[in-house]
Amino acid sequence: MRTTASRLVAIIGVVLVVGMLPWLSDRDPALSILRARSAEQEATPEALAAIRRDLGLDAGPLRMFLDRLTGIASGNPGTSWNTGRPVLPGALDALAVSLTLMGFAMLVAIVTATLVLVPSVRAGLRGTPGRTGGGVAAALTSLPEFLLASILVVLGAVWLSFPAYGWNGPEYAVLPALALGLPAGGLIGRLLADAIAVTFTEGWVTTWTVAGFSRPEIACAVLRRALPSITSQIGLVMVAMTGGAVAVEKVFAIPGLGRATLGDAQSQDLPALQIDILLLLAISAALGIFAELVRRLLLGSALDEKAMPIPSGFFHPSPRRWLVPIAAASALGIMVIVGLPRDGQATTREKFAAPTLAYPFGTDASGRDLLARVADGALRSIGLSLAVTLAALVVGVLLGLVPRASRGLVEVTNAAPPVVTGILIAAIWGPSAGGAAVAVLIVTWAPLAAHTAALVEETRARPYISILPTLGAGNARILLGSVVPTVVPVVLRHAMIRLPGVALALAALGFLGLGPQPPTADWGLILSDGVAAVERAPWVAAAPLASLMALAVLAVSLAAATSGRVRSTGSVVEKVDAGGCST
Repeated sequence: MRTTASRLVAIIGVVLVVGMLPWLSDRDPALSILRARSAEQEATPEALAAIRRDLGLDAGPLRMFLDRLTGIASGNPGTSWNTGRPVLPGALDALAVSLTLMGFAMLVAIVTATLVLVPSVRAGLRGTPGRTGGGVAAALTSLPEFLLASILVVLGAVWLSFPAYGWNGPEYAVLPALALGLPAGGLIGRLLADAIAVTFTEGWVTTWTVAGFSRPEIACAVLRRALPSITSQIGLVMVAMTGGAVAVEKVFAIPGLGRATLGDAQSQDLPALQIDILLLLAISAALGIFAELVRRLLLGSALDEKAMPIPSGFFHPSPRRWLVPIAAASALGIMVIVGLPRDGQATTREKFAAPTLAYPFGTDASGRDLLARVADGALRSIGLSLAVTLAALVVGVLLGLVPRASRGLVEVTNAAPPVVTGILIAAIWGPSAGGAAVAVLIVTWAPLAAHTAALVEETRARPYISILPTLGAGNARILLGSVVPTVVPVVLRHAMIRLPGVALALAALGFLGLGPQPPTADWGLILSDGVAAVERAPWVAAAPLASLMALAVLAVSLAAATSGRVRSTGSVVEKVDAGGCST
């Protein structure tokens, strides 16, 4: 009941916020509608007043909200303010396109995640389970979808002969599926690799090994045991690829729901925007329920019987694991130290100059030194990304401790694409770095909360936790003394894995003009310039992209360096294969 109530309250809240947009924004919606209907018509007071009367804006926010809610409840969400046509059929067509694209992208993500998992599975089967550095996964998750899409347009159209624009058959889904699936697969693979490393330390793995189970059987069982903790994350990724593929759909000219939502938000077409978001919420709720059913099916009776396995190994830091984070931090540090003293605003140099010793990163479309601009934007971009990530971690952990009350809010916030949230925030506060940070924070905490909730439930089902009440421990002491210390380190690693995604979301908002404004040296703005000239001067995009990848590798490898590898006296599998029985 509490879960259903939280979903209903969250949905009503979204409808209310969207319906209040004309009164929350300083921008006149009548002017936006006039421009959408006819760009040539003069915006006279009489024309604007006629549009307000036609749309019912003069009736006030409460009346409009009640009318809109009544129409949605009766199955008639209304007609578009821009076109005058019913909004539901067009939104359903766009949703079908986005779901098809999401299906293709998930195939790419599954293949990518499988490749990322291989080192963790091999290490576990050798009897030396450990968290890998995750450099490949970090590099994949740090690839901006809008930049990857732009590169694939050039490569796919010129070299691979795939259609690059439109939506007229399965072949049109190949390039956008790669742009969406590669980063998603890197994220899923990294999360699942961590879960697999922990699972290999559970006692039943040793029992199965000694009992003579084959390595494929053990690997499949470990994968089945590790999946429940991230099924909710996979569901959230699928939702994000359905409605959050705004940049990819825009680059490839795909008539999907994300692109439609972006257009409706920009033109303040409230009936269309509300039905777009409600469809995203429905998909989010359906995938959330399905993920929960799969999780409980995989866990079986162990969850209800308080018999969840307990990890028996501990990850000890390895000095070699500090090499990668030190190298990544050094690269970023050297770039900042060398670039900050340089002038990043002077435009007297040659435009699109290739990298040289004088200008290691080359120059941009205005002839500005890219090294100076990327270094100047590093402190701002990294600091803001870290602040948003830590804030999302705190909010996610706190709300994840009350999963039933927050589940509806988790589904709602995850269903809202960061770009659309950025548009709504920008409409109220104006485009700025602070507004972009708030927009990204609103949608970033949800995956961390879902992960926290899943881990808390599994931890509470462990035998040693279930007997604590009989020893006199109260709920608060159990939660704060045993459950939270077990869960927080895992969620912290998850947050660090998402740090590149936060930086990318901020860069995407800057790319769309919803973050810092020119001439600010922001990685998103620099990437925006680079995308426009990626074929003529690829170094313009390569400079901020390399910085984002270095940040991603630093975050993930630093988290891995603090956890290390299980200290072991040898491989259990090798001992059993040799005929021994000892562990």
